[in-house]
Amino acid sequence: MTEPHPDGRILVEQRGQLLLIGIDRVPKRNGFSEKMVVELAQAFDRLEQDPAARCGVLHALGPHFTAGLQLDQLASWFEAGRHLALPGKIDPYNLRPPLRTKPVVAAVQGICFTAGIELMLGADVVVAAADCRFGQIEVKRGIMANHGATIRMVERAGWGNAMRYLLTGDEFDAETALRLGFVQEVVETGRQLDRAIELAERVAAQAPLAVQATIQNARKAIEHGPAAAVADLSPVQLRLMKSEDAAEGVASFREKREARFTGR
Repeated sequence: MTEPHPDGRILVEQRGQLLLIGIDRVPKRNGFSEKMVVELAQAFDRLEQDPAARCGVLHALGPHFTAGLQLDQLASWFEAGRHLALPGKIDPYNLRPPLRTKPVVAAVQGICFTAGIELMLGADVVVAAADCRFGQIEVKRGIMANHGATIRMVERAGWGNAMRYLLTGDEFDAETALRLGFVQEVVETGRQLDRAIELAERVAAQAPLAVQATIQNARKAIEHGPAAAVADLSPVQLRLMKSEDAAEGVASFREKREARFTGR
């Protein structure tokens, strides 16, 4: 049997219409090496480019999601002002273009620190195991969270709730994460991946063009304000209504059956 690479790997598995993206460096609590950062960006880019993949599932092997970044390997990236994505590839943190158009459901468990929280917040839906321990602890290392937490924690939880943890580096549990809107469901430990796959399959069963349009309109409202999103509603809806999937949606309703969407 081949020995696991000491710098870990990102495991990619096609499962029907889902692309499972697994963080695999279990002996190091899934701490991200430079190799894994590169492979993660490649995996997210594969999700975007693969026409057979309708939804991604981000998860981790072993008892922990990730302890964060291996700073000694990635210090040169930060010193050079580099973002943890590859030029021209989809950003796993969903901050800088090119942004993904396909949805991602994340499953987290155990330790979920620093970049792990930021990856989770970059997903669309998050399922957390009951044993999760979250920590945005950059201030304890003399740096700041710089891959989305300062934006998305405020967006989800409000200023005071976000600063309570961003400025102290204190840990918080799964129920707190649920209360603050950082995760959408908390399940029994060990059930998080199964539940994330269930939700991802429900998303993948919907009309892909409609799913993508929904994400893009919601994102536009956040980034450019409600008026910009409102301006897109009618023209985008008219375009969707001309699709084969919209016709299938009407037909399935009339015939009282499940729709079979093709993405056209």
